[in-house]
Amino acid sequence: MLKNDNIVMISKKLQENKTYIEERLKDCGDIQIRSMRLGELRKADCLMVYIEVATSNMMLEDSALGKMVSHFWEISPEQIQEFVKYNSLGIADVKKLKDMEEVFASVLAGNAVFFIDGFDQAMKISSVGYPRMGVTEAETEKVLRGSKEGFSDSVKTNSALVRKRLRDTRMKVVEYYIGSRSHTLVQVLYMEDLAREELLEQVKERLEKFKIDGILDSGMLEQLTEDSWLSPFPQYQTTERPDRAAQEILNGKIVLLCDNSPVALILPGNFNSFLESGEDWYNRFEMASFLRILRYLAMAAATLLPGLYLAVIRFHTQILPSNMILSFAQAREGVPFSSIAELVILELSFELIREAGVRIPGALGNAMGIVGGLIVGSAAVEANLVSPIVVMVVALTALGSLTIPNEEFASAFRLLKYFFLFLGGYLGIYGIVAGMYLTVSHLAGLLSFGVPYLVPFIRKNTLKGTGAGIWRPPFRRRWKRPMYAKEEQKVRLRRMGTSQGGKAEK
Repeated sequence: MLKNDNIVMISKKLQENKTYIEERLKDCGDIQIRSMRLGELRKADCLMVYIEVATSNMMLEDSALGKMVSHFWEISPEQIQEFVKYNSLGIADVKKLKDMEEVFASVLAGNAVFFIDGFDQAMKISSVGYPRMGVTEAETEKVLRGSKEGFSDSVKTNSALVRKRLRDTRMKVVEYYIGSRSHTLVQVLYMEDLAREELLEQVKERLEKFKIDGILDSGMLEQLTEDSWLSPFPQYQTTERPDRAAQEILNGKIVLLCDNSPVALILPGNFNSFLESGEDWYNRFEMASFLRILRYLAMAAATLLPGLYLAVIRFHTQILPSNMILSFAQAREGVPFSSIAELVILELSFELIREAGVRIPGALGNAMGIVGGLIVGSAAVEANLVSPIVVMVVALTALGSLTIPNEEFASAFRLLKYFFLFLGGYLGIYGIVAGMYLTVSHLAGLLSFGVPYLVPFIRKNTLKGTGAGIWRPPFRRRWKRPMYAKEEQKVRLRRMGTSQGGKAEK
């Protein structure tokens, strides 16, 4: 094939074009390369390249492309070339392409590209583009700024939504069929020049090391392939947002998409990533940093607040002012239960209200959750079953757990809360400290595909320039990719005219 200033030109030989396209699109399972033999006596070799979801139903007879292909069945190869050269059908928005970069740009934009043997140009035919209809808004990761698109139940649509944001042939979509009876399609998305080979090998090995009747959701896939199945902390980051998945791919991570599931799995996962929101990249660094700090405080409140309350009122009342001690004692006057039983009853009542709110369909669930919480809390206080201060503690704990962006990560702290509650209730502040030590020890030993769970806090030298800590630096200072990417691809932001991204901004 001819090269002009490192740009590969389209050859007259169809086989050369096909070979080059297949090399560039290796492991891109979402892009179809279809060979056809058209014309009178089927002597005209043709090639169609397109993204499967973006050009759905384009081959039907009532479409422009369908009419063109039907017409090609009845004419000679020479007439086909003349047809392509002069666009005899008059198809709207048809452009002739001369080099392969134009071809890939057109395909990745959601169009179909048509090649014919003996013609050194390709024909771009516009399609309906990437899917819009049927794409719903993300329910659990709502943002004020950013895309409103969310993943659907179709894995092909989901990979197309990611492809729409990363129009690069280096983004690979490798397909696996898992389940001896379900044959569920699982796609592995990654950037070829960013993702580490050892990480890709681990993913492939874990996907192929088990045999099961069927995989019906990404949650089943997560439980089968995670490192430590006994840990309450998730080792996969989950998301319903295509833009979040695309951003993590640019960081060197790998995304798993499972058919019939609107939730993507991102690996490896780490502690800090679960407390990041999708809009942290879109907001200014001052507000993004403030919200990150607030989420960490909310996480601490959701876990430690009930235990700290019990530790103080049962063992360490001397640290409180006298007026507050008297207020607590007065509020608890007449309550028949112990302080531990009081907290456990209210916490479990809130979990019941939360679960009932999820099961009630639509907006009615949220309304019933709020009304039910108010009624139960108010009635319990008026009946002198619980003290008002305990209702406030439970409410703040619930708000803290709801502030955590990732539901699976928040669930771990909802369970851990009871562990600290009993430690604080029976051992005081010493129990709280012992519980924190055990929790941090467990997290320090936890791995996600060979990567420590507490990254980047345990590897400070890798933190600079990545923006992966609690404090989110300005966007132009985030010039470096996290440790997941290959060493030679660490720089992601350069100022034009400089040799190194870091020096450009220092």
